[in-house]
Amino acid sequence: MKKIIALAALAVSFLTLTGCNTVRGFGEDVSKVGDKMQDASKK
Repeated sequence: MKKIIALAALAVSFLTLTGCNTVRGFGEDVSKVGDKMQDASKK
């Protein structure tokens, strides 16, 4: 299960980095990924 979450986070991070143009945007994107991972871990 942890491998699946890590792989999904990596994929989301990759997609996020390709669509992010600013440092602020990158910080917001990383925060969103963290929130999604916390939500997934609670389930």
